[in-house]
Amino acid sequence: MVSFTGIVRNRPDGALEAMEIEHYPGMTEAALEQIASEAMERWVLSDALVVHRFGVLKVGEPIMMVATAARHRADAFASAEFLMDYLKSRAPFWKKEYVATGEAWVEARAEDEAALDRWQNE
Repeated sequence: MVSFTGIVRNRPDGALEAMEIEHYPGMTEAALEQIASEAMERWVLSDALVVHRFGVLKVGEPIMMVATAARHRADAFASAEFLMDYLKSRAPFWKKEYVATGEAWVEARAEDEAALDRWQNE
């Protein structure tokens, strides 16, 4: 079994006060179930779980968790990494950062897109 819990990280400048995660109930749950099902089809897994929080979160609080169970560790690790890459780039969540000078929506990052792209060829 492999699990990973992500936490809200501060910005490099240390200015993050909080992050707000927004989603559309129903749509988000369906998307997370779909990606977990895709992981189950791509790898030989006993089970897969994806949990993602929403609302206002402070630095250091857990934001998401994935867990996969498989007979062989390679499948468990690869599928967990796949799920994490999906959450960073495609899961229907919108993130807003709050700092002392205001707030701003978080833009997609090229490195997150590149991480997800590698699964297209497998």
